[in-house]
Amino acid sequence: MAAFFAFLHHLAAFALFAALVVQLINLRGALTLERARTLQVADMILGISAGALLMVGLLRVFYFEKGYYYYFHSHSFLTKFGLFIVLALLSIIPTREFLSWRTAVKAGQVPTVTEAKLKSVRSIVHYELVGVVLIILMAALMAKGI
Repeated sequence: MAAFFAFLHHLAAFALFAALVVQLINLRGALTLERARTLQVADMILGISAGALLMVGLLRVFYFEKGYYYYFHSHSFLTKFGLFIVLALLSIIPTREFLSWRTAVKAGQVPTVTEAKLKSVRSIVHYELVGVVLIILMAALMAKGI
């Protein structure tokens, strides 16, 4: 059972990373209706995978792996978990922007967004990707007991 939850945890993590990459790619260049729709779908996948990652991760901590005492005394785990929370809060900004496009996208129109706003959202996605890389580093250190 522990192996299955490890698989689910990794699957959610890869889906999250893929959604961020799709967002980054679609935030380059001019915004089109197709890109706006893709960004909204990628953001939904990002949210679902983040929720699954959190739920499965907590199940692993409390029921399937070394136990909560080990994890909550591991600086690597606490850093990893803290980064995850920071990234989740940071991701609210792009999500709110993509959600604000719903009316225009449903009407078949390209959302009206300033270049400055797109640049800001693109920067946040870059920060999120860097954060995910740091989370992976923390996971490797945690796995080695560091």
